[in-house]
Amino acid sequence: MGLYEELLLKSRASRKEVVNDKKARVAFIGGRGLVSKYSGIESYYEEAGKNLASLGYQITAYCRNYFTPRLAAHNGMRVVRIPTVRSKHFETVLHTLLSTIHASCSDADIVHYHALGPALFSFLPRLAGKKTVVTVQGLDWQRRKWGKLASWVLRLGEHAAVRLPNATMVVSKTLRDYYRWQYDAETFYIPNGTFVRERRAPGRILDWGLTPNEYALFLGRFSPEKNCHLLIEAFGRSQAPGKLVLAGGSSHTDEYAKQLRAQQSERVLMLDWVSGAELDELLTNAALFVLPSDLEGLSLALLDAMGAGVCVLTSDIPENREVVDDVGFTFRAGEVEDLSRMLELLMSDRQMREISARRARQRVEQEYLWPGISRQIGRVYDELCGRSSAASAVKPQEQTLEKEKSEVA
Repeated sequence: MGLYEELLLKSRASRKEVVNDKKARVAFIGGRGLVSKYSGIESYYEEAGKNLASLGYQITAYCRNYFTPRLAAHNGMRVVRIPTVRSKHFETVLHTLLSTIHASCSDADIVHYHALGPALFSFLPRLAGKKTVVTVQGLDWQRRKWGKLASWVLRLGEHAAVRLPNATMVVSKTLRDYYRWQYDAETFYIPNGTFVRERRAPGRILDWGLTPNEYALFLGRFSPEKNCHLLIEAFGRSQAPGKLVLAGGSSHTDEYAKQLRAQQSERVLMLDWVSGAELDELLTNAALFVLPSDLEGLSLALLDAMGAGVCVLTSDIPENREVVDDVGFTFRAGEVEDLSRMLELLMSDRQMREISARRARQRVEQEYLWPGISRQIGRVYDELCGRSSAASAVKPQEQTLEKEKSEVA
């Protein structure tokens, strides 16, 4: 081989190496959008997308035009605003379809769908040569706000989530085990994440009539499976000091939210959605975070509270227990008396709360920070695009075993 041919081969190999090292172009579809964190999926969009962009992945977030401001980019992500209709049953379907068409015609390498409904469309980009991923945040068909038809469609989405895409991610070990048992399918267990919050000086909460370390807090959607009515009843029955604060809004559950707001009193404060600095202040000054739900995937609000150094009390459903066992407290799901007992106990014992809160924050720092979670997501992208090394290109079941080994260690 002559010198020219040798240099030419080296040049081609060098160019190929650069191409292989280039991070994937990824389209996010399924959430309402960015900036306003309306639910867990929007928080996932925001935090996972931001951290993946910082790692070099080219993230395009498909957003509903009424929800997201007119932005070309946000936190390193490209923003594409797509119109839809404002409807309980057709808003997500139409927006996902239009976004899928747009993404299929784009330069995206991977289309990443979020939640069960959008999973039904995850075969379409594959027809255009794209790879697809679905993240399952929970078994949405079980939510009581849906009628029979909507529940049936979401149940199809549960099946589609492991049959149609190239890869499936689940946010809890409970969901991973469910898909093994129900579908004999292996998935990538990659939990939701959060970040550490430092305590904010009280300001806005004083305007709401609250005192630091003297209120229990619920954050999230006001929907029946969250059991906010149970929490209000349990707090009313207890002799717990301080106040109960519920901050959130309706998710096509206006009548339920109206019933909750009618129960506001001197001891119970109802707030609208809070975000940004107000959220940080409200959360970090709480004495106790309470999650009484009977249906979860992996609650981002729960992780946020733990990362804020707040003691947590949750229902004892498996999805909650895998996060809070040994660092937080549980009550028997659906039992008012047990919840009332635990509220009274914890609101009356600051030292117990502080010990638990420190342990909860340590768990977050070890397992649930967004930068580490985003690297796990990125490894799945790399494998799908053939850009992963032998060390990082692992099968779902191998990845799960490695993570469990590291947790034991």
